[in-house]
Amino acid sequence: MNKIYRFLILAVLVIAALSSYSYGNSAGVFVFIILGFVFEGLFWFGLFRKTPKSSS
Repeated sequence: MNKIYRFLILAVLVIAALSSYSYGNSAGVFVFIILGFVFEGLFWFGLFRKTPKSSS
């Protein structure tokens, strides 16, 4: 995957996690806090994902 697309996806995941945490805390909706955990987990797994090395 191109580095720019990977960066954009990770940025969207962080923004989605922060938005979910914020809405969940202000509205008191626990589902959005869980959704924030999911987005944050996806961010961290995407950040430390191993990229395959090309054999040339």
